[in-house]
Amino acid sequence: MQSAVPLLEARRLSCVRGEASLFEDLSFSLNAGEALQVAGANGAGKTSLLRIVAGLTLPEEGEVFWRGESIATRRAEFHGQLAYLGHHLGLKAELTVVENLRVIAGIHGVPAASPGVDEVLDRVRLDHRADLPVRALSAGQRQRAALARMLLLNAALWILDEPFTALDAAGVALVKALADAHLDRGG
Repeated sequence: MQSAVPLLEARRLSCVRGEASLFEDLSFSLNAGEALQVAGANGAGKTSLLRIVAGLTLPEEGEVFWRGESIATRRAEFHGQLAYLGHHLGLKAELTVVENLRVIAGIHGVPAASPGVDEVLDRVRLDHRADLPVRALSAGQRQRAALARMLLLNAALWILDEPFTALDAAGVALVKALADAHLDRGG
């Protein structure tokens, strides 16, 4: 049975950048286990929309709700349930992959046992590169390290902005499989 309150809802969002209106009066809702794919030309406002939904940018008009409550009034709770993968991967180039993940786990209060650093590195097939500095990784391996960061957070809501960037066919299949599993768990 579906919940009466959507997990995520956007109501009448509008976005203006400079003099240009990128979108207006945009609304959608997602229940547990549902995904939304945003497509469009370069410069159409896809990243702006995702940043608004993630609470990283304010809309010109409209509002975003998480479990029926405005993310503006429940920001900390919302961000505690969010894993955002954007153009900037959120990794320190001078730290190793493992060091990055341990720092992220510490910042977010992720218990060592849920799902552990070693487990997420194995899931994204980076266990053999764990002790290398991020700067020594290929672009595709950096993207996988960012996916590991996202998995480590064990968040209910994933917002992925161009998650296939720099990935080979195996990496694309991995992202699709991870997303499918996340949706199957009600994410």
